[in-house]
Amino acid sequence: MGWLLAGPCSDMSAMKQILNAWRDGAAFETFLVTLALLYLLLFAALPIVYTILMSFQEVDFTTLARVLRPFNGMEAYRAVLAKPEAGLVFANTLKFVFFSVTFQVVIGLGLAVFFRLQFPGASVLRGLFLVGWIMPALVVGALWQWILAGDYGVLNHILGALGLVSDNVYWLSDSRLSLAAIIMANVWLGIPFNMILLSVGLAAIPQDIYEAAELDGAGPILRFLTITLPMLRATLGAVISLGVILTLQQFDLVHALTRGGPANASNVAQYWSWSLSFETFNFAQGSAIAVIMIIAGYLSA
Repeated sequence: MGWLLAGPCSDMSAMKQILNAWRDGAAFETFLVTLALLYLLLFAALPIVYTILMSFQEVDFTTLARVLRPFNGMEAYRAVLAKPEAGLVFANTLKFVFFSVTFQVVIGLGLAVFFRLQFPGASVLRGLFLVGWIMPALVVGALWQWILAGDYGVLNHILGALGLVSDNVYWLSDSRLSLAAIIMANVWLGIPFNMILLSVGLAAIPQDIYEAAELDGAGPILRFLTITLPMLRATLGAVISLGVILTLQQFDLVHALTRGGPANASNVAQYWSWSLSFETFNFAQGSAIAVIMIIAGYLSA
């Protein structure tokens, strides 16, 4: 009879342990961590692995849904790097990332310092800056199309009223200005994000340090250089890394404003990858560019 009772007793003991684990919170925490890991596996790791595989395989419409395809070695990478526009596209990408991140961080830090001042309407003004951050990039691209339009654009109207230009400037169709136009739009889009993160970093700096430095005779610029910047080092590192990654992912603005034109003057790696994959259907070459971007983003982090 003992062995007949052993099974139900052991089951009850196991159930009691499970219930205790849920009551203590350990099982629930494990459940949440497992869900997060499954999400990362399904929506991050598997697409990355699939993209890497495609860059080494022969891919067409008939084999797009397969995993096992003819192996093509480094041919896609060689073909991409041998294209005449490759040098221009990668140079544009470096300029796009460097100038976007630089201006986003500098202006975002300036606004974060500015909004630490106590003045009427500061919270309302700060909220207005956040409007651009919550807008989809395609909507921002449409707005900047109206701003930068050569014939009726707001920017040309303002510059003309100030006497800075005499003729219309075709920001989006001039090969010398199209990349700068996308950088301007991307800087405007990314400033609120940088401002928020840097404001959090500034709030973590003890006010006593500033007061002690002021008593010692340090002026505002000296306090900024010797206290603010050194104590923001970790926050600035995180902001710059995130800025590089998010800028490398920026596809919508390029698509909405210039589509990489004219003559690849504003084409960047992320848009080129999409164009090769879904306009010319060179999926392997598009995947090869995506892998290069993944490596670049990893190195920047």
